[in-house]
Amino acid sequence: MIRVWTDGQESGLMGRLRDPERDRGTTFAYSSRVSPERAISVTMPVRLESWNTSFGLAPIFEMNLPEGVLRERLRLAFAKATGSFDEFDLLTVVGRSQVGRIRYTGPDEGLNEEVPFQSVDEILASRRGGDLFRYLIEKFATFSGISGVQPKVLIRDEDASVLVKGTRTANAHRDSPGYRGATHIVKFWEPNEFPELAANEYFCLKVAERCGLEVPRHRLSEDGLALVVDRFDLRPDGTYRGFEDFCVLNAKRTDDKYRGSYETSILRRLQQFGTSSHRAEDLEKLFTLIALNCALRNGDAHLKNFGVCYDSPLDEVRLAPVFDLVTTTVYMPRDKMALMLDGSTQWPTAKTLQRFGEVRTGGSRSDIRKILERVSDALSDVSAEMLAYGKEHPSFSDIGKQMQEHWEAGRRQSLVRAVG
Repeated sequence: MIRVWTDGQESGLMGRLRDPERDRGTTFAYSSRVSPERAISVTMPVRLESWNTSFGLAPIFEMNLPEGVLRERLRLAFAKATGSFDEFDLLTVVGRSQVGRIRYTGPDEGLNEEVPFQSVDEILASRRGGDLFRYLIEKFATFSGISGVQPKVLIRDEDASVLVKGTRTANAHRDSPGYRGATHIVKFWEPNEFPELAANEYFCLKVAERCGLEVPRHRLSEDGLALVVDRFDLRPDGTYRGFEDFCVLNAKRTDDKYRGSYETSILRRLQQFGTSSHRAEDLEKLFTLIALNCALRNGDAHLKNFGVCYDSPLDEVRLAPVFDLVTTTVYMPRDKMALMLDGSTQWPTAKTLQRFGEVRTGGSRSDIRKILERVSDALSDVSAEMLAYGKEHPSFSDIGKQMQEHWEAGRRQSLVRAVG
């Protein structure tokens, strides 16, 4: 059994299904007297009846399970001790430190969210050299409930400030009960397979900022091998907001993250679950982000790379800040869109995006045209900064020039003809 916690309090118990015909599934039951605002997901409200999943974990429980290198490292470390290592077992390992407000412990364990300290400045300065990746994986793997194929870990910055009782204080409150969890995400990549991918994402996020989208603070290490991103779900008092990706909102497993369309699986789901009075604003931001992904030539804008945030599942549910933006065509020139748009995964024309924006967001022709113009201008502005960075960092120069070429191709095909 696994105890499931929301907002620091127990919400219910999850276990494996006992039915021999369905022994690969799980069941979750809310504890008695749990209030509606303690629901684990906007898709799974509090009720007396249990929530059963016939195979694996429910999407909200699977959402933050590590993938790729980090998952394999954990499997090798724990499979011998447990005799097996499935998703249920993985959740027991990384469950106490997750993105969002849900935590997991053993049936007889209390909640302890404490994550070891690590200086962000040390990471940015690359003071550990080539051993940094190995060091962080070994130290933080079991504290890193965060999805993604490329390796990433959750850390607690030893010098981070937190707002406590209205006063911004640094080290004095690091050991307070409300400030023991992770504060930052550190992302690494395999340099031989995806050279300069950290800088790639860094500049793609800069374009998103120029478009007026909400982007968490992000910093590139001096050697360009790591990207450090502030947790956007972290509240000033050290607690965490709710976060759910669009796999959860579509009741899909992670393996199905490339199945769906931007029309139905993204925009319609935001209209369904986005209860905010700012829904029109969020729809405009979501369309801007989709258009930006097309222009950047990001073929990895799948269901898990969009999300919503909230303080309570009964309060306003808003579009989450932007994350995981990369120009994938630099590494895979024939890459296509991750989801369907207008019945195709081919990169859309500006005319297609214009029509998509008008029909799906309700924006006027001039409003949609202005959005596409804003994305186009942002690409041009950041391109100049990116090339300047390449001159100072020769290892990035070739990748930077290729990115600019792909951005220009995306701008011309997906933006310019609608605004020209």
